[in-house]
Amino acid sequence: MHPDIKTFNQSQCEGDQEICELLSSIIDGYLTEAESKIWHRHPVWFLDENPTVGYSRLKAGIRLMFWSGADFEETQLKRGTGKFKDASIIYTSVEEIIVKDLKRWLKKSRTIQWDYKNIYKTKGKLNRLK
Repeated sequence: MHPDIKTFNQSQCEGDQEICELLSSIIDGYLTEAESKIWHRHPVWFLDENPTVGYSRLKAGIRLMFWSGADFEETQLKRGTGKFKDASIIYTSVEEIIVKDLKRWLKKSRTIQWDYKNIYKTKGKLNRLK
C-alpha cells in the first residue's frame, strides 16, 4: 500500500478507517498493475495514468468511486451528475462491503474506461478507451 494512502486511512475515525483499509487492501490486491497515490487529497488508483477507482470521505460515509462506472451496468453503483461517466457507492460500515461485488467492479474497471488522462487535450470531451 502506498504510504500516503496508509496515512489517509489512519487519519479517519475508527469505523471509516476499517472501511478504507478493506477497500485499499482489496483494490491493491486486485489491481496489482495500478499506480496508487493521493490525488486531490484522496486515494486513487490509475491504470496507464488514467484514474480508475478511488474513495473519499463524505458526510454520508466513505464514497467508493469508479471514474467509468456509469457504463458498468451495476445497479448498486449510482451514476454521478454531470457530463462525466463516474458512478459510486457510499459505505457507512465495513459490513456493507460485498467483496465479490467489489471484485466484479474492479474487473470491469480494467476493460471499461473513458480517457480522463487526456481530458484537457480533448477540451473536456471524453473518449472511450479500448
